[in-house]
Amino acid sequence: EVIIEHMTVGLQRFTELWHERKGDGKEAFDLIRMLQADPNTENMVDDPLLYMGNIMLLIVGGNDTTRNSMSGGVVFLNQFPDEMAKVRQNPGLIPSMVSEIIRYQTPLPHMRRTATRDVELNGRKIAKGEKVVLWFVSGNYDDAVIERPNDFWIDRPSVRNHLSFGAGI
Repeated sequence: EVIIEHMTVGLQRFTELWHERKGDGKEAFDLIRMLQADPNTENMVDDPLLYMGNIMLLIVGGNDTTRNSMSGGVVFLNQFPDEMAKVRQNPGLIPSMVSEIIRYQTPLPHMRRTATRDVELNGRKIAKGEKVVLWFVSGNYDDAVIERPNDFWIDRPSVRNHLSFGAGI
């Protein structure tokens, strides 16, 4: 009963924030404004299933991944003191640092998908309906795509060029 009460209070507060920020003209920098700016979720508050589904996804999906990324970030900044010095000297690097933390310690190392059509990938045939596992962490350390992938480098070029949350469908 206490859990339901807390969830209800949280949902009410999120809804209040949603309505306060809707159309306030500010740039979409926080989560609510980003959801409001996305055509897929801009009206989710009017669709109870979509709204509750997204709220639950935020609660569940933002728990372990966020905690692990934050903990990893503390470790990495201590292991790489030159990178810590960069962000201390230039707090404008924080968004880049967050992306690098997410790349370096991929919060979701892999995901299973089902092939939607027959395809050949690097000489291997994958049939429609076949299950495949995508190792996002491997893509984040692919030296053919990521320069110096084993280095924690907060101001790396194309810092958002990572697969930590997957890509495509």
